[in-house]
Amino acid sequence: MWKRESERLKGRVMKETLRYLVGMAGPSGYGSKSSAEQVTEHLQCSSPLTAIITGATSGIGEETARVLAKRGVRIVMAARDMKKAAKVRERIKRGGPEAEILMSEIDLSSLASVRRFCMEFAALGLPLNILINNGGVFSPNLEYSDDKLELTFATNYLGHYLLTELLLDKLIETSRRTGIQGRIINVSSVVHCWVKKDDLCFTHLLNPNKYNGTRAYAQSKLACILHAKEVARQLKERDANVTINAVHPGIVKTAIIKAHRGFITDSLFFMASKLLKSIPQGAATTCYVALSPQTHRKTGRYFADCNETKCSSLANDELAARTLWIQTRALILRELGEPV
Repeated sequence: MWKRESERLKGRVMKETLRYLVGMAGPSGYGSKSSAEQVTEHLQCSSPLTAIITGATSGIGEETARVLAKRGVRIVMAARDMKKAAKVRERIKRGGPEAEILMSEIDLSSLASVRRFCMEFAALGLPLNILINNGGVFSPNLEYSDDKLELTFATNYLGHYLLTELLLDKLIETSRRTGIQGRIINVSSVVHCWVKKDDLCFTHLLNPNKYNGTRAYAQSKLACILHAKEVARQLKERDANVTINAVHPGIVKTAIIKAHRGFITDSLFFMASKLLKSIPQGAATTCYVALSPQTHRKTGRYFADCNETKCSSLANDELAARTLWIQTRALILRELGEPV
């Protein structure tokens, strides 16, 4: 029995690997080789949409902003480095002068900064249709945020949790007023599969005893999926016309990948780099889930290569998702001293 199951698993892995390497299209009609422009080619917005994108000053975040702007979406770049954001806005507008790109400062590792960003966005009086929680860091060494929380977890998960909570009512209100479904996308990673249940201790996530950068990154990306699962459940209970999904962009040639090079050999990196996606390919799944009519009403799902796929059993654990959400809310209440 075990041997038969093992052979079946090997066959499935080989099939999925082959599909990835050759870029075979899945049920959506797209695959690993599809670019963000290709998957949105026929999706010019007929009604004006507004999207907030974190981490849009480089990599797949910048490409996501560029392609969505090209499709007629008003972009609000939530950026830590405003000089870099201004340069990105200039590049996007050179390619499309009609693009509407706004900028607002945010440090995702700081809860106070996230709250301030949301207050500034509210003051603009804009609608909100799409929230893309894309920003992230990989820290090879143990670092702490201004809130004295482990930096990777604070930036990749806690900041996006608070951002989503503070913008949720605006997303719901916009969808009710316009009839256009609101969409939230959490950018996760396949490395979430590496996390075991014993590694999901909230106290240790905030202040680890033995720090490992890769483990911390994987834990933060698992938390992003669990967050999507729990918020999707809550939105269904509220009968809100807003969806939330998690995406794996693929292993992309970005600054985060470069940061990992310290603990793999150059020869291994060279071989692995042949399997990496380009940035336009890495942004494809985010853009697909943000705009495609094929993802309408789909919520609490996990996407890779522009197709719905399976995440780990731990990422599907409803109790773990609910517990993490409650623990996070309590932490933020304690840190900010007021309800979210």
